[in-house]
Amino acid sequence: MARSRCRVGWWEFSARLLRPSVEHRSSKYLNNRAENSHQPTRQRERAMKNFRSTGAAQRFLAAFSRISTLFRPRRHLITASDYRAEMTERFRFWKTVTGAAAHA
Repeated sequence: MARSRCRVGWWEFSARLLRPSVEHRSSKYLNNRAENSHQPTRQRERAMKNFRSTGAAQRFLAAFSRISTLFRPRRHLITASDYRAEMTERFRFWKTVTGAAAHA
């Protein structure tokens, strides 16, 4: 038991000596795949898997990421009636921006 504790201490000490400007973080939560998969970068990577080329994926996701936030209000912060009113207003705004009301 004492030997493993000594090795960990030796590793941290040598890491600090070799690379003093680099922060070495060790925590049991840093490699949590369940939490990391919900990060925005991971969600974009998951969406990009369905495209044939990375260029097509980048073009689509560059536009989609700006638009998708319009239809994803922070639901956990508002009541159901406020959510419905907010979404009605957002869809009204979307129709005026895209000109969908003029074509219908």
